Amino acid sequence: METSSVSPHMRDTSASINDNRLKILEATMKRNQYRPDALIEVLHKAQELFGFLSPTLLISVARSLHLPPSRVYGVATFYHFFSLAPQGEHTCTICLGTACYVRGANNLMVAAEGAIGVSAGKTTADGTFSLASARCLGACGIAPAVIVDGVVAGNVTPRDLSARLVALLASPSKDESRT
Repeated sequence: METSSVSPHMRDTSASINDNRLKILEATMKRNQYRPDALIEVLHKAQELFGFLSPTLLISVARSLHLPPSRVYGVATFYHFFSLAPQGEHTCTICLGTACYVRGANNLMVAAEGAIGVSAGKTTADGTFSLASARCLGACGIAPAVIVDGVVAGNVTPRDLSARLVALLASPSKDESRT
C-alpha cells in the first residue's frame, strides 16, 4: 500500500499520485486550512501548476475545500483569468469592454483572428496560439488594451497587433528550441 501526502480527494485527478503538482496544490490548501474562502487562491495555484482547470481537478478542489462543485465551477467560469481548456503556447486576450470597444477593440479582434487563423475562445490546431476576449481588463485609460503572453499593451492598433502575433507565430516554439 502506497502512502502519499496528497489527500484522497486530490488522488482522484487524472495526474499520477506521485505528481509533485498535486503535492504543491495540497500544500496550498493545507496552508489555508482547507477553508472554502481560499477557493480563488487555490484555483490560481491549480491553474499555475496544471495550465488549465480540468473538470476532474475542479471536482477534486471542491471535495477538498468542502464546497459544492457548482460553486467551484461558477467561480472558475466567472473570472476571465481561469481557463477550462488547455491554452496555446502563446495567448492573446483582447478587452471588449466599453472603453476598449469604443476605441476599436472590435477591429483588433478581426485583425487577431486573421493573423492567427482562429476565432475568439479557440486555440490553433497545433496548440501554438489561443485567442480570447475579456469584458474588462481594468486598463480603460490605455484603451484599446490587449494582453499577449501575460504582457498588457495599450493604445494598440490592428496593424501593430497583427505584426506582433505573426512574429510570435514565426518564432520557434519552446519545444523546437530545446532540440
